[in-house]
Amino acid sequence: MQWQRENFIISTDPTLLDIDFIHDYLCNHSYWARGRSHQMVVKSVENSLCFGIFAGDQQVGFARVVTDYVTFAWLCDVFVIQAHQGLGLGKWLIECVVSYPELNFAKNILLATRDAHELYRRYGGFDRLPNSEKWMWRSGDNFIQPE
Repeated sequence: MQWQRENFIISTDPTLLDIDFIHDYLCNHSYWARGRSHQMVVKSVENSLCFGIFAGDQQVGFARVVTDYVTFAWLCDVFVIQAHQGLGLGKWLIECVVSYPELNFAKNILLATRDAHELYRRYGGFDRLPNSEKWMWRSGDNFIQPE
């Protein structure tokens, strides 16, 4: 799928994604994926629904949705590079993700953020997790990276 606004395009076409760009941002600039290996980025992109933001041929943003396309989706790895922040691209990206037809099924779309709660609330309809006492997680501290 593809959306266009002024000189920008958001696309779910995986052949348009710049893996080196995505890896560089996640590994070197994000707080949540610092140090993630190139191979891990490749595998995660291959196994997810991805949204790239493009200014011409240059990728300037990204979002990834891990989903089974039936019951669950997890929105993660969302970013817009600093040079393109303040243009509403992050807001537009979230709107495109939550309006994506194949995600309309999802009873639960989860995400975690340190500092963008209002963005996700206003443009994606997200809210704090109710009944959080029901949810559990397993820490990745003992995670073995794939070779």
